[in-house]
This record gives sequence, C-alpha cells and structure tokens, in this order.
Amino acid sequence: MAAPGESGTSSCGDSMEEAFQTFYSEVKQIEKRDAVLTSKDQIERLTRSGSSYFNLNPFEVLQLDPEVTDEEIKKRFRQLSILVHPDKNQDEVKRAQRAFEAVDKAYKLLLDQEQKEMALNVVKMGKQYVENAMKEQKKQLKKEGKPTDVAEDDPELFQQAVYKQTMKLFADLEIERKGQEAKEMYERKRQREEEIKAEQVKREREWRKIFEESRDDRVESWRIFQANTKGKKEKKNRTFLRPPKVKMEQRE
Repeated sequence: MAAPGESGTSSCGDSMEEAFQTFYSEVKQIEKRDAVLTSKDQIERLTRSGSSYFNLNPFEVLQLDPEVTDEEIKKRFRQLSILVHPDKNQDEVKRAQRAFEAVDKAYKLLLDQEQKEMALNVVKMGKQYVENAMKEQKKQLKKEGKPTDVAEDDPELFQQAVYKQTMKLFADLEIERKGQEAKEMYERKRQREEEIKAEQVKREREWRKIFEESRDDRVESWRIFQANTKGKKEKKNRTFLRPPKVKMEQRE
C-alpha cells in the first residue's frame, strides 16, 4: 500500500511526463513541416503552455543546431521574426508579440558570444548526462546478467531524453537566476532601509549637538528676558503708588 501522499506525487509526475511527451511530439511535428513555415504554427509553438521554460533554450526557440554559425542565426531570425511579427498577425497580436519577443531574445543571446557559449555548454551537459546515465544503466544490466539494451539506444528516444534533460538544466538555471535576483533585490532594499535609518540617526545627532551648543545662549537670553520683565514690573508698580499732584487753588 502506498504511503500517504505518494499516490498524489506519482500522479503529478505522470501528468508532467505526459505533458512533456505531448509537447515534444508536437514540436517535432512542426520541425518536420519546417520547409513550409506558417505563422500559426510558430506562434503556437512559442506561446503554448509551458513556453516560458521551453523557450529558455535559444537553439530550440530558433530551431537551430547548437553548432550553428552567426550567419545562420541571422538568417533564421529574419525568417521567424517576419512570420511571428505582430504587424503580420493582426488576428492574434498579443500572442504574436510574445512569440516575437521570444525570438528576439534568443537571437540577441546567441549573437553574444559569451552567452552563446554558456547555452552551448548547457546543451552539451544535457547530452553528456544522458550518455552517462545510459552507461550506468548498461553497466548495471550487465552486472545482473541481463541484455544491455536500453530505450535510449533508439536515436529518437535518445534525442528526446537529451531534449528533456537540457530543458531541465535551463529551467534549473533560470530558477537559480530568479532566486539570486530576488536575493539581490532584498539586499538592496535592506541596505536602503539601513541608509535611511542611518540618515535619520545622523540628523537627530546633529540636531542634539546644535541644541546643546546653543544652551548657554538660550539661558542667557532667558535671564535677560526675565530681568527686563522684572524691571518693567517694578517701574509699573512705582508709578502706580505715586501720590497724585495737589492742585493749588488760585486766589482772587
């Protein structure tokens, strides 16, 4: 009997596997029809469900061999950009725009030699991973005295396995990049908050310093004010107590 949660996990994995198999099959069908490129096919390929991860591989976006030349990249870009350009697909402008952006991004990435080399290394790693897995599987089968034939001996299944592994590697790198980006954004925010706090502390210290330095002046001003006020009160009191002048009577 399966452990709690095991069935759900297996079901989810099976669903993802089925979705991948369907996507891979449809992509390969489109590639077979590549001689007669259509805008609808390419827009569908580049914008369908899961395309945000499938499109991480620039070679797949442009449907080019990893060992492609710059001239071939430019030629392919011109073909695809015309096919999926929003101006040429007024009936589905939003999807066409997304497809065009994917093509444009892949094109620019592959023209950057450093970025192209990184993408090429990922593709090579995907292939190497599958080859190593096949070797280990064959080694284990031989050890068990069983035939050493594996599914990936079929060229089509081998390419499918490489495609799948390569896509996973690109996805892992993208997740890592987004995680690093979020971490850097958080760090920038934290630093900014600390800077604001430090500025507030600095202004408060400066204000206290000015306040303390002006203490003697304030005390002296208060004393003068008090003295002046006292003098005015005394003068007013003296004036109030002064007897009235006697008016002399005039005699006839």
